[in-house]
Amino acid sequence: MQQSHYIDQNMKATKQAGKTKALAIATGSKVTLGMVAEASGVSPSTVSRILNGTAVVSKEKREAIDRAIAELGFIPNPIARGLAGGRTLSVGVVTQAIDSPFYGVALRGIEEVLTPAGYSPLFVSGKWDAAEEARCIEILRSRRVDGMIILSGRLSDDALHHLSASMPVVVTGRNLQAPNLFSIDFNNFEGARLATHHLLALGHRRIAFIAGDPLHPDAMDRLRGYRAALKAAGVRFNQALVLPGKYHEESGLMAVEQLIDSRESFTAIFAANDQMAFGAVLALHRRGLRVPDDISLVGFDDLAGAAHSLPPLTTIHQAAHELGRLVASSLLQLLAGQAPAESLPEPRLIVRASTRILQATPEA
Repeated sequence: MQQSHYIDQNMKATKQAGKTKALAIATGSKVTLGMVAEASGVSPSTVSRILNGTAVVSKEKREAIDRAIAELGFIPNPIARGLAGGRTLSVGVVTQAIDSPFYGVALRGIEEVLTPAGYSPLFVSGKWDAAEEARCIEILRSRRVDGMIILSGRLSDDALHHLSASMPVVVTGRNLQAPNLFSIDFNNFEGARLATHHLLALGHRRIAFIAGDPLHPDAMDRLRGYRAALKAAGVRFNQALVLPGKYHEESGLMAVEQLIDSRESFTAIFAANDQMAFGAVLALHRRGLRVPDDISLVGFDDLAGAAHSLPPLTTIHQAAHELGRLVASSLLQLLAGQAPAESLPEPRLIVRASTRILQATPEA
């Protein structure tokens, strides 16, 4: 008898859901939480509590609500649900260049962690400009994001501390400490030292360096690593072998053309990122120089294209995807009231075909 009553209730609920959905379609309105409540025979507050995970109800009621949601095609509003619990279930992410091969991989890592946790990332680009970053942050704050991830950038440490007073913040490329602020940094100095040491170990002494933007802290650390490796090997630092770069392919090409035109002798190039290394290869090719037969080349980052370039690029592995996952998991920990303890792995030299032993060392 009880089973018959249960089946009868299911049939009534299914019929009611069908009527409700037909009415919504006919009137052009969207299915609401109230419609789900009516179709499942419970109060709207019960449906809301079940969606928020705060209600304790019978198995029959839960199944009725699940069935109504499925039959009506109801899509819960995460913002409305979040506001009821004091959160919007969204996270602001300030990157510097959304089209960057490095940051693009990091953003994918962020999304992979936040989405299963029920959070939606909102991506904006600061374009390496402090004023633009500040504008992006105000936009995200107006969207009432629960926390922010800031991938490097130009904002001052004071500005980041001020932001963390109002919400959890995770930032990369800094070494900061505060109750609601967590930073993750990569050992750029050691990565550059490894890259330069590799070329020195192959017998190169006239090693050109294509630097990054001097306003980037990581660029300055990579220059310091380059100089430290030369000093440790007893090789005199030559400012004429340091070329300006902007972390994109065209700047690498222009740097190598400038170097060749200067008539400074060199047997190897260390580019402060892979994108500039790709540009350097093209410049060398245009001037009739082959990598690595004539010039050895090392990059930095280990982008996906590094293993598939011609020749495959020797580079320093920086785990962009893991960086994205780590900053996202760190923010989730802050949101849960926990203290993150994440750290990036140390840089690794990935030796491929773009470097070789120097056959005949010219006079330094």
